[in-house]
Parts: sequence; C-alpha cells; structure tokens
Amino acid sequence: MATTTRIRFRALLRASGGPRYAVALAVDALGTGLLRPFLLLYGMTVLKLSAPVTGTAMTAGVVAGLLCMPAVGRWLDRGARSTVVAASMLVRVLGVALLLATPAGNVWLFATASLFLGIGNQAWPAAHAALVATLAHGRERDAALAGGRTLRNAGLGAGALLATACLAGGSTALQVLAAVTGLAYLAAAALAWSVHVRAHPAPAATAAEDGDDEPAPRMRALLAANVIYVFCLNVPEIALPLVLVTQLHASPVWSAAIFVGNTVLVVTLQVPVTVLMSRFPRRSVLAVAGVVLTASYLGFLAATSLGHGWGAPAVAAVSVVCTLGEIIYAGSATALVTALAPAHVLGRTLARFQLSTGFGLAASPAVITALAPHGPAALWGSLAAATLLSAGAVAR
Repeated sequence: MATTTRIRFRALLRASGGPRYAVALAVDALGTGLLRPFLLLYGMTVLKLSAPVTGTAMTAGVVAGLLCMPAVGRWLDRGARSTVVAASMLVRVLGVALLLATPAGNVWLFATASLFLGIGNQAWPAAHAALVATLAHGRERDAALAGGRTLRNAGLGAGALLATACLAGGSTALQVLAAVTGLAYLAAAALAWSVHVRAHPAPAATAAEDGDDEPAPRMRALLAANVIYVFCLNVPEIALPLVLVTQLHASPVWSAAIFVGNTVLVVTLQVPVTVLMSRFPRRSVLAVAGVVLTASYLGFLAATSLGHGWGAPAVAAVSVVCTLGEIIYAGSATALVTALAPAHVLGRTLARFQLSTGFGLAASPAVITALAPHGPAALWGSLAAATLLSAGAVAR
C-alpha cells in the first residue's frame, strides 16, 4: 500500500476539491462557528424560552436530523457529490431563516429550525467525505480528509471568537450573527455547487456481473466502537469544564484555555500527524487512537486526585494527550471507512458511519453529566474501560 510521507500543498488542495471548494468549506465553517455554540443562548435570550425547553428542542433537532442519513446515503450512491454538499448547506439556510422568523415564545418554530440545522449538520460530513473520496485515492485521500478537518476547525474557531466578541450587543447581536450565518451558508452552497463533482457509478447489471452488488458492509464492531471513540470530541467542551468547575473549583479560564489549545493543536497537527501515520495500516492507527485516549482518561483520573491547586494545571497538561488521541482518531476513522466500502455503496456506508458518530455525539453529554456526579473514578474509569474495549474490537 502506497504511503504519503510528505505534504504537497497544491496536491492536497486539488485532492480536497480545489480552491473554490476550500473557500466554500471555510465560509461554511465560519458561519457555523458564529451560531452553533450560541444557539442555546439564542433560544433563551432572543426567543425567551427556558433552558430545558431550548435544550430539548435542540437535541430533538439533532436526533431527527440523523433520520435523513439513509436517504443521503442513497443519493450519494446515485453519483451525487457536490450537489449533496451544497444541499446540506442550503437546508441550514432554511433553518436560519426559520430561526429569524420565530416569534418569542414559539418553541415549535424553534424546534423546526433546529431540525433543519440538524439535517444539514448531519448530512455534511458524509457528503464531504464522499466528494473527497471521488477526487482522491489511497493515502492522498486520507491527507485530503485531514486537510478538510483542519480548515473546518480553523473556521469554527474563528467564527466562535468573532461571535464571542459580538455577544456584548445582547439579543440584537445574536440576531445579526444568525443573519450573517445564513448568508455564509448561502455563499458556501453556491461555491460548493459550482465545483460540479459527480461520481459515475456502474450500472446495476455491470455491478452484478462484477460481483459488486453486495449490500453496504455492516462493520458492526467498527460502528459500535466509533460511538465510544466520538466521546473524545465532547471531552474539551463538556467533561473538562464540568470537572474543573464543579469538582476542582477552578476558574472558568482553565476551561477556555483548554478549548482554545485543543483547537490550535487540531488545526496545526491534524494533517502532519495523519501523514506521519500513513506508513501504518489504518485499522492499527485507529486502535492506537483508542489506546492514547484511554491513557488520557486515566491521566484525567490521576489529575483530578490532586485536588484544588495542582489539579487544574495537570488536567490542562493531560488534555494535550487527549487532543492527540482525537487527532489520530479523526485522521484514521473516516479514512478507514472509505477504504473498506465498495465504490457503489460508499454513500450508504458513510451514512451508517455518520449515524454512529451522530448518536455518540448526541448521547455523550447525557452520559458524561450522569457519570460526573458519582466522582472521577465513575467518569474517567468508565470512559477508559469502554474506549480500551473499543480499541480491542477495532484491532480484531
């Protein structure tokens, strides 16, 4: 198997969809960063909804958005690529428009807006991965997927910082941010559609003759492991702030610093680490990611035992190890799925993978917040055990 050991920027840009598509990704991520972290505040501040009602509506939108994934997978398997990416952005334009049109106190319109935003957010990763897999192959595809994640994280971080600076304007500022987000999604959709990338799947008769008419691979162990792996994405946003504030009684500044550090490390290291790990089998790399994440969870358990004073700096230090595990996981998981999937069922396979990712992201806040009150051993010990078992399943 060929490996990629050097980063060639032009080749990476071409494999990732080209300059226009890169701009589309950046604009889309910037718009998402402007609104997504503050959607809960929008419901509470602008629409005057209670926190539980707002949170429930947002969760329902995310879960309902997952239901569209089988249809997205079939659409991709008919050859659509940039059209599906553009559609995932356009449906979020509709969500933002509904959000702006929602009167104060109307939870149903807010829930509908959250649904459309959820559909777009769930459909985009599979559509983007399918587009990259059409343009690039082998280890070049892995690097291109890593490059897309780097660009997206940079855009999300920049958008969130810009939005944070604007929050002093109150509810009016939140409405302006929502409007700018909608315009960003619209511009990104136009740019993505203009790329005109489409696959040319073999006709059904030809596929049957070639023995390629089998259904999408089930990958049950891999998908189950992915549900646990994806918890790492919510550790910097949910688990660490919860532990630092409620258990170590540390300043919220530590949580903000860890989140910023996580973003900076992902942006700077995602592509180099993915390229470096390309000399090893993808399945082995994904198993290593689980081991690194397990070590970080055990490190958090040890750090929290230090108590107030040294606990917060120790948690911040261990978070670097957790971020490294996240980087290795993100650089190998989607790449492994695209490598395992037959071309004619790539869309359905990626849709199943996104279902497992979306389910893990939706369940992890509830699991983390349920385990945390029972002490560090319950939280970090459970996460470490589950992740190590998942790594073993992946390795087998």
